[in-house]
Amino acid sequence: MPDRPLRIGNASGFYGDRFDALRDMLTDGPLDVLTGDYLAELTMLILGRDRLRDPQLGYARTFLRQAEECLGLAHDRGVRIVVNAGGLNPAGLADRVRELSARLGVPAAVAHVEGDDLSGRGNWGEGTLTANAYLGGHGIAACLRAGADVVVTGRVTDAALVTGAAAAHFGWGPEAYDELAGAVVAGHVLECGTQATGGNYAFFDADGRDPVRQLLRPGFPLAEIHADGSGVITKHDGTGGHVDLGTVTAQLLYETGPARYAGPDVTARLDSVRLTQDGKDRVRVDGVRGEAPPPTLKVGLNRLGGFRNEVVFVLTGLAVDAKAAVVRAQVEDAFDRATSRPAEVRWELSRTDRADAGTEETASALLRLVVRDPEQDAVGRAVSGAAVELALGSYPGFHVTAPPGKGAPYGVFRAAHVEQGVVPHTAVLPDGARVEVPPPSHTRALEAVPEPALPEPLPPGPTRRAPLGLVAGARSGDKGGDANLGVWVRDEEAWRWLVHELTVDRLAQLLPETAQLTVVRHVLPNLRAVNFVVEGLLGEGVAAQARFDPQAKGLGEWLRSRHVEIPEDLL
Repeated sequence: MPDRPLRIGNASGFYGDRFDALRDMLTDGPLDVLTGDYLAELTMLILGRDRLRDPQLGYARTFLRQAEECLGLAHDRGVRIVVNAGGLNPAGLADRVRELSARLGVPAAVAHVEGDDLSGRGNWGEGTLTANAYLGGHGIAACLRAGADVVVTGRVTDAALVTGAAAAHFGWGPEAYDELAGAVVAGHVLECGTQATGGNYAFFDADGRDPVRQLLRPGFPLAEIHADGSGVITKHDGTGGHVDLGTVTAQLLYETGPARYAGPDVTARLDSVRLTQDGKDRVRVDGVRGEAPPPTLKVGLNRLGGFRNEVVFVLTGLAVDAKAAVVRAQVEDAFDRATSRPAEVRWELSRTDRADAGTEETASALLRLVVRDPEQDAVGRAVSGAAVELALGSYPGFHVTAPPGKGAPYGVFRAAHVEQGVVPHTAVLPDGARVEVPPPSHTRALEAVPEPALPEPLPPGPTRRAPLGLVAGARSGDKGGDANLGVWVRDEEAWRWLVHELTVDRLAQLLPETAQLTVVRHVLPNLRAVNFVVEGLLGEGVAAQARFDPQAKGLGEWLRSRHVEIPEDLL
């Protein structure tokens, strides 16, 4: 087993991330493996629509252009590349990379992983566009052990890009649970790119930092993984951003839920994670425990849900509520007179206006109309006509931010689960040999972790009403129709206050949108964090755009802006 750590970097957190990150990661410092995460729930829908237009597509085309620039660099530096850019067509992308390798004269052994596409296996419901199981890392490991320089996958878990590379390097078997769990944690920190190096970080302007300098061009992260699964999160020397306990904690909380973080290879116990600052831009991650994976795999399903249109009316100056009532009544009357009324009509008034404003824009509020229907006609001319025909006969100052169009299709995401053994997880090696990856021999049904003993609350003392974000960081995101909201603090005294202050009931008071929804709180003392899962906040997922912030990216910052009574000793 190798003694030195494996240096794994990341160069993409989503389809559309910084194009030159692949080159930067190869040239800014040493690496053994470079990964790229291109897939998300919305991405699979986008790739599904690509495949409808051309069956040869269905992969992240950006990666091919990056590879054209960087395949030679990777070869010269001995860096192996593992990406999930194959999307719905990993075999097709692998073939394109082989063609590119031959054209460039760069020798590259290319392999791919397939079997996740279940669209032709099972009854997933009418209109299903994509159905993909979330595979683990053992297929990637098989490709790397067979000598692959480039491994292309379809839908694997984000962390699998790292666990597969680490398992191949260290020779971990499928029951090396603690080691695999450590790699899962490292993979989860890396998979969103610069979110681990200061991007989207709550305390981006803390401790005298220059926020513009910090975020102008943050470097992408890397992990030094050891044979026992422990590791260090860091970045190349001289690159922007920073890595500290806060940035790593924030990313650990991102899009997770219970303390048992289930994956296809292992269930990682997030309540066992220990983080330690290990020098400048270095955070050690150890103590991670793993358990046998669950018996089922998650399947992400996307379908076209119908058609959507929107109009944003600008309401300027006085009597904003009355103006909103007028235009709403006029549009509703037009819908009632039309031959087909949209199946779903939603109105939302955002009071962005200020009294006695110095600019017209700051004197204006926005009234947003969103309509949906299975038929495009019902959200097209019926909506644009209803809005535009009011231009000379509605409230004073009538105008809209943009003329409404004919409506666009929207997607709906949902998750299902299948037994691990029914998914044909296959590694296609560089020589074309096909290796079937067996399902795990041991599985364990997921069980809730009992809430740990809470620390003693702070003794009573003077408080000051102030924004929660003065003492607490937060990061939020989406999982299908649910939102996750992780909140953490940076010292034990603040933790004694936060864990008693920020209950589910208190969250409902601070964020009224959550009050009528099911909210589950998970307590993670090692991270001084509470992690909330808000079920159903995002409707049918990001592609449906049912909410102003459809991926709940700003939910944590909204919470941090709310005023609460904070002990003065913490301020």
